Amino acid sequence: MGVYTIGMNPFAKLILDLGPLVVFFGTYYAVNIYWATGVFMAATLIAASLSYAFTRRIPPLMIFSTVVVMIFGGLTLWLQDPTFIKVKPTIYYATVSAILAGGLIFGRLVIKDVMDLAVHLSDEGWRKLTIRISAFFFVLAILNEVVWRNFSEQTWVALKVWGFLPLTFIFFMAQTPLLMRYEIKSPNEDSQKTTA
Repeated sequence: MGVYTIGMNPFAKLILDLGPLVVFFGTYYAVNIYWATGVFMAATLIAASLSYAFTRRIPPLMIFSTVVVMIFGGLTLWLQDPTFIKVKPTIYYATVSAILAGGLIFGRLVIKDVMDLAVHLSDEGWRKLTIRISAFFFVLAILNEVVWRNFSEQTWVALKVWGFLPLTFIFFMAQTPLLMRYEIKSPNEDSQKTTA
Protein backbone atom coordinates (compact mmCIF):
# COMPACT_ATOMS: atom_id res chain seq x y z
CA MET A 1 0.00 0.00 0.00
CA GLY A 2 2.57 2.57 0.91
CA VAL A 3 2.75 5.92 2.77
CA TYR A 4 -0.89 6.63 3.43
CA THR A 5 -1.83 7.65 6.93
CA ILE A 6 -0.31 10.46 8.91
CA GLY A 7 -1.49 12.14 12.08
CA MET A 8 -1.68 8.87 13.99
CA ASN A 9 0.50 6.66 16.13
CA PRO A 10 3.36 5.32 13.94
CA PHE A 11 2.71 1.78 15.19
CA ALA A 12 -0.97 2.02 14.20
CA LYS A 13 0.07 3.41 10.81
CA LEU A 14 2.46 0.49 10.29
CA ILE A 15 -0.28 -2.02 11.11
CA LEU A 16 -2.67 -0.39 8.63
CA ASP A 17 0.00 -0.40 5.91
CA LEU A 18 1.25 -3.94 6.45
CA GLY A 19 -1.82 -5.68 7.88
CA PRO A 20 -3.64 -6.54 4.64
CA LEU A 21 -0.48 -7.90 3.00
CA VAL A 22 0.44 -9.99 6.04
CA VAL A 23 -3.00 -11.61 6.21
CA PHE A 24 -2.88 -12.20 2.44
CA PHE A 25 0.47 -13.96 2.81
CA GLY A 26 -0.65 -16.03 5.80
CA THR A 27 -3.98 -17.05 4.27
CA TYR A 28 -2.34 -17.97 0.97
CA TYR A 29 -0.05 -20.49 2.66
CA ALA A 30 -2.78 -21.71 5.01
CA VAL A 31 -5.46 -22.22 2.32
CA ASN A 32 -5.09 -20.92 -1.26
CA ILE A 33 -5.01 -17.85 -3.52
CA TYR A 34 -8.79 -17.45 -3.55
CA TRP A 35 -9.17 -17.40 0.22
CA ALA A 36 -6.16 -15.10 0.43
CA THR A 37 -7.78 -12.73 -2.08
CA GLY A 38 -11.05 -12.61 -0.13
CA VAL A 39 -9.29 -12.00 3.17
CA PHE A 40 -7.08 -9.37 1.51
CA MET A 41 -10.16 -7.53 0.25
CA ALA A 42 -11.74 -7.57 3.71
CA ALA A 43 -8.51 -6.49 5.42
CA THR A 44 -8.08 -3.63 2.92
CA LEU A 45 -11.59 -2.35 3.68
CA ILE A 46 -10.91 -2.62 7.41
CA ALA A 47 -7.63 -0.70 7.05
CA ALA A 48 -9.38 2.09 5.13
CA SER A 49 -12.14 2.24 7.76
CA LEU A 50 -9.61 2.41 10.59
CA SER A 51 -7.70 5.15 8.78
CA TYR A 52 -10.91 7.17 8.64
CA ALA A 53 -11.67 6.42 12.30
CA PHE A 54 -8.20 7.60 13.38
CA THR A 55 -7.80 10.65 11.12
CA ARG A 56 -11.34 11.45 9.90
CA ARG A 57 -10.17 11.10 6.31
CA ILE A 58 -9.00 8.49 3.83
CA PRO A 59 -6.03 9.60 1.70
CA PRO A 60 -6.67 9.60 -2.08
CA LEU A 61 -3.99 6.98 -2.73
CA MET A 62 -5.54 4.66 -0.19
CA ILE A 63 -8.98 5.14 -1.76
CA PHE A 64 -7.57 4.30 -5.19
CA SER A 65 -5.73 1.25 -3.85
CA THR A 66 -8.87 0.00 -2.12
CA VAL A 67 -10.98 0.41 -5.27
CA VAL A 68 -8.40 -1.48 -7.36
CA VAL A 69 -8.25 -4.28 -4.77
CA MET A 70 -12.05 -4.57 -4.74
CA ILE A 71 -12.32 -4.68 -8.55
CA PHE A 72 -9.49 -7.10 -9.28
CA GLY A 73 -10.06 -9.17 -6.16
CA GLY A 74 -13.75 -9.41 -7.03
CA LEU A 75 -12.94 -10.54 -10.57
CA THR A 76 -10.53 -13.14 -9.20
CA LEU A 77 -13.20 -14.65 -6.96
CA TRP A 78 -16.07 -14.34 -9.43
CA LEU A 79 -14.22 -15.86 -12.38
CA GLN A 80 -12.01 -18.14 -10.24
CA ASP A 81 -9.00 -16.81 -12.11
CA PRO A 82 -5.96 -15.62 -10.08
CA THR A 83 -4.67 -13.64 -13.06
CA PHE A 84 -6.72 -10.64 -11.95
CA ILE A 85 -5.23 -10.37 -8.46
CA LYS A 86 -1.76 -10.94 -9.94
CA VAL A 87 -2.14 -8.10 -12.43
CA LYS A 88 -3.56 -5.76 -9.77
CA PRO A 89 -0.14 -4.40 -8.66
CA THR A 90 0.74 -3.73 -12.31
CA ILE A 91 -2.44 -1.69 -12.80
CA TYR A 92 -1.98 0.13 -9.50
CA TYR A 93 1.68 1.08 -9.95
CA ALA A 94 1.37 1.89 -13.66
CA THR A 95 -1.70 4.08 -13.10
CA VAL A 96 -0.15 6.05 -10.24
CA SER A 97 3.03 6.46 -12.29
CA ALA A 98 1.03 7.74 -15.27
CA ILE A 99 -1.03 10.13 -13.12
CA LEU A 100 2.10 11.64 -11.59
CA ALA A 101 3.87 11.94 -14.95
CA GLY A 102 0.75 13.32 -16.62
CA GLY A 103 0.41 15.93 -13.91
CA LEU A 104 3.94 17.13 -14.61
CA ILE A 105 3.25 17.35 -18.34
CA PHE A 106 0.22 19.57 -17.66
CA GLY A 107 2.05 21.63 -15.05
CA ARG A 108 0.36 20.13 -11.99
CA LEU A 109 2.10 18.71 -8.93
CA VAL A 110 -0.42 15.94 -8.35
CA ILE A 111 1.81 14.30 -5.77
CA LYS A 112 0.85 16.94 -3.20
CA ASP A 113 -2.77 15.82 -3.47
CA VAL A 114 -2.45 12.05 -3.79
CA MET A 115 0.32 11.23 -1.32
CA ASP A 116 0.33 11.92 2.41
CA LEU A 117 3.94 12.90 2.91
CA ALA A 118 4.41 14.83 6.13
CA VAL A 119 6.72 17.39 4.52
CA HIS A 120 6.39 20.73 2.78
CA LEU A 121 8.64 21.11 -0.24
CA SER A 122 9.39 23.81 -2.76
CA ASP A 123 7.88 23.30 -6.21
CA GLU A 124 11.28 22.22 -7.54
CA GLY A 125 11.50 19.62 -4.80
CA TRP A 126 8.01 18.32 -5.57
CA ARG A 127 8.88 18.09 -9.27
CA LYS A 128 12.04 16.09 -8.65
CA LEU A 129 10.27 13.82 -6.16
CA THR A 130 7.40 13.32 -8.61
CA ILE A 131 9.79 12.23 -11.37
CA ARG A 132 11.51 9.78 -9.04
CA ILE A 133 8.32 8.25 -7.65
CA SER A 134 6.75 8.00 -11.11
CA ALA A 135 9.83 6.19 -12.44
CA PHE A 136 10.03 3.94 -9.38
CA PHE A 137 6.37 2.91 -9.62
CA PHE A 138 6.79 2.24 -13.34
CA VAL A 139 9.70 -0.09 -12.54
CA LEU A 140 7.57 -1.89 -9.92
CA ALA A 141 4.80 -2.35 -12.52
CA ILE A 142 7.27 -3.93 -14.94
CA LEU A 143 8.76 -6.10 -12.18
CA ASN A 144 5.31 -7.39 -11.25
CA GLU A 145 4.55 -8.24 -14.87
CA VAL A 146 7.84 -10.10 -15.32
CA VAL A 147 7.43 -12.14 -12.14
CA TRP A 148 3.78 -13.19 -12.38
CA ARG A 149 4.15 -14.12 -16.06
CA ASN A 150 7.43 -16.03 -15.79
CA PHE A 151 7.66 -17.45 -12.27
CA SER A 152 5.59 -19.59 -9.94
CA GLU A 153 2.61 -18.30 -7.98
CA GLN A 154 4.57 -18.79 -4.74
CA THR A 155 7.36 -16.57 -6.08
CA TRP A 156 4.86 -13.88 -7.02
CA VAL A 157 3.24 -13.97 -3.56
CA ALA A 158 6.67 -13.68 -1.94
CA LEU A 159 7.48 -10.69 -4.18
CA LYS A 160 4.19 -9.00 -3.33
CA VAL A 161 4.82 -9.22 0.41
CA TRP A 162 8.58 -9.40 0.89
CA GLY A 163 9.72 -7.64 -2.28
CA PHE A 164 7.55 -4.60 -2.93
CA LEU A 165 7.42 -3.49 0.71
CA PRO A 166 11.19 -3.46 1.37
CA LEU A 167 11.85 -1.90 -2.05
CA THR A 168 9.34 0.87 -1.34
CA PHE A 169 10.78 1.47 2.12
CA ILE A 170 14.34 1.63 0.77
CA PHE A 171 13.26 3.95 -2.05
CA PHE A 172 11.57 6.46 0.25
CA MET A 173 14.45 6.34 2.73
CA ALA A 174 16.79 7.11 -0.17
CA GLN A 175 14.78 10.28 -0.85
CA THR A 176 15.70 11.75 2.55
CA PRO A 177 18.49 13.99 1.16
CA LEU A 178 16.09 15.41 -1.45
CA LEU A 179 13.40 16.01 1.17
CA MET A 180 15.87 17.74 3.48
CA ARG A 181 17.28 19.87 0.67
CA TYR A 182 13.94 21.18 -0.60
CA GLU A 183 11.89 21.17 2.60
CA ILE A 184 10.20 24.47 3.44
CA LYS A 185 10.44 25.06 7.16
CA SER A 186 7.52 26.59 9.01
CA PRO A 187 8.10 29.99 10.67
CA ASN A 188 8.02 28.32 14.09
CA GLU A 189 10.80 25.90 13.15
CA ASP A 190 12.92 28.71 11.71
CA SER A 191 12.56 30.83 14.85
CA GLN A 192 13.45 27.86 17.05
CA LYS A 193 16.57 27.26 14.94
CA THR A 194 17.58 30.92 15.25
CA THR A 195 17.20 31.00 19.04
CA ALA A 196 18.89 27.64 19.55
